Amino acid sequence: MVGRPLSDAAPALPTPAPLIVFDGVCVLCSGFVQWVIGHDPGGQFRFTAAQGPLGQALIKDLGLDPVRLETILLIEGGVAYGKLAAIIAIATRLGGAWRAAAVLKLLPGFIGDWVYDRIARNRYALFGKRDVCWTPSPHLTDRVI
Repeated sequence: MVGRPLSDAAPALPTPAPLIVFDGVCVLCSGFVQWVIGHDPGGQFRFTAAQGPLGQALIKDLGLDPVRLETILLIEGGVAYGKLAAIIAIATRLGGAWRAAAVLKLLPGFIGDWVYDRIARNRYALFGKRDVCWTPSPHLTDRVI
């Protein structure tokens, strides 16, 4: 999903910072969020679980399935990015060597999304699922919404 604007009815975001919406019970997804946190010393990103009120409202606003969300979302400047486009945007914003992820933009969108979809549909079987959403450590509570 490349750059879909939020509607005028979308919930107000509590911060202008880029927001990552992720599956909070997916081990792969919450692991990716922890990886981003570890590589984002400036704290530019904020995070919300897809299962929470804000995540659910944003997912519904975008017309996505709120029960079977199969993409990570990056909300930035009122525009939502999903699938490989979100991963590339997140990695390149981290700077440094992670900017090299921009080379993935050369992949035709349908190929990148096909690979992403295969992993997303099988993520629980491949990586596991928690019984409850990932909970951040106390020093991260200001970054998790």
